[in-house]
Amino acid sequence: MAYLYLAIAIVAEVIGTTALKLSDGFTRPLASVATLLGYGVAFFCLSLTLRTMPTGVAYAIWSGVGLVLITGVAWLFQGQKLDMAALVGMALIVAGVAVLNLFSTSISS
Repeated sequence: MAYLYLAIAIVAEVIGTTALKLSDGFTRPLASVATLLGYGVAFFCLSLTLRTMPTGVAYAIWSGVGLVLITGVAWLFQGQKLDMAALVGMALIVAGVAVLNLFSTSISS
């Protein structure tokens, strides 16, 4: 269940962050509400994840995967430009999360 809660937290955080950009400084009500709901769900589900998963591991996965997804959404829908350094950096983040999940014994505590 921890990974399900973490996945929900990541998706909700991506929605919240995307809506934050669209809220234009909280001047757009619908996007502002989506921001608050997205972050609320994200932190609630992250708190459920932390019942069984170490904080550092959960946060590393949450922030790493979230960063890559948010960047992808911004690239696809908001015109964000990505250069080679950005792509390599994100690939390293994904590799780090994969190493953490595949080889670390600190996940199962």
